[in-house]
Order: sequence, then structure tokens, then C-alpha cells
Amino acid sequence: MNNLISLVIKGISYSQTQTGAYALILEEESGLRKLPIIIGSFEAQSIALALEKDINPPRPLTHDLFVSLGESFGIQVESVYIYKLEDGVFYSNIVFVDEHGKRSEIDSRTSDAIALAVRFNAPIFAYEHVVEKAGIHLDIIQEEEELLNDAIDDLENDDEIHFLNEEEFGSDFSGWSKEELEEEMKKAVMNEDYELEARLRDEIENLKN
Repeated sequence: MNNLISLVIKGISYSQTQTGAYALILEEESGLRKLPIIIGSFEAQSIALALEKDINPPRPLTHDLFVSLGESFGIQVESVYIYKLEDGVFYSNIVFVDEHGKRSEIDSRTSDAIALAVRFNAPIFAYEHVVEKAGIHLDIIQEEEELLNDAIDDLENDDEIHFLNEEEFGSDFSGWSKEELEEEMKKAVMNEDYELEARLRDEIENLKN
């Protein structure tokens, strides 16, 4: 039960029922189970920006600073793994390796671990018992949304969640074209308005689907 399961990022889902809550969706690289992890808005935006290779923030985010430090001192992220789920909170370790091949493990919030894994192109793992406990089998999109919203409801008091009010949430972008949304998203990144950037990205994903 302690075998490591390789995971990939499926996407980041914005909850329509819980404003400001995000679910990071990981899925088995060779399997059908998906792992929804509730994360804060800053971490969600940081992961999304790292996945969007053609969008660069005007100034480095906190996770970008870690990458710069690692490059300066010859330290790489070898892998990250989720080793425990307790009271609705996922616990992770980051495995670092220095230029001499020495490995070290550091405890980390799962959202931070994955934000670094994306930037270092490092693999993401979880122990089998974690995936068995928290993983869900999804056959249709509607079922996925219902399960994610249930997970958000259960974890809405988690420390990693930041809730926004309606003013912070932004305006309605229905009716905008994909090109208009992408242009507005680039402006939001340049203005360091990552809440708006996340909303625009969700609208673009909705158009794609």
C-alpha cells in the first residue's frame, strides 16, 4: 500500500459555488483516479502561470524566487510526493538534490510543492494509500463538478483557502471572444492582477470546452 503513484496535473478548477476556492486536479499517469486538492488563490495562480509558458509576470513570484536561488546554488527539485492525508489536509515532501548529488527532503504544503515541481519539471507522486483514500473515479463531467464542489464544501475552512467578495471577483466576461480574453489576461498579468488573470483563464477554458 506504500507504492508511489505517478500523478500529472489535469487542471485547476474554479468553484462557482465557493468564491475564491480552487481545486487542483491531479490524475494518475496510468489509471483513472483523480485527486482534487483544495488550494489558495495565490498558489493556484502561481501554478497556472508556470503552466502557461508564454505568459511571464513582470516581477518574479515567490516560487520563481526559489527557482532562481536553486539555479544560483546548484540545487534542483528531483521530485515531490504526497505522503499523508489527515483531517482534509494533504502533506507533501520536496526532494532536493545539490550539484554533488546529495539528496535532502523538506516538508512542504502540497500547493507549494507542486508549484515548484512545475517550474523544475519534476515528477509528482503520491503514496497509494493517499490516492486510495482521496482519489475519485470520474466518468462524466457533471459528476466531477459535483464531487469537486462537495470537496470544496468539506474543506472550505482550510487555511490554504482565500475567499473573495463579489467586488474582488470581477466583472462578467460572457460574450467575449477567446482572442479578447487572452489579450485581457496578458494585461492582467502585466498589472500583477492575478485574481483577474485566473478568472479570465477560467473563461478561456470554458470556451475551449
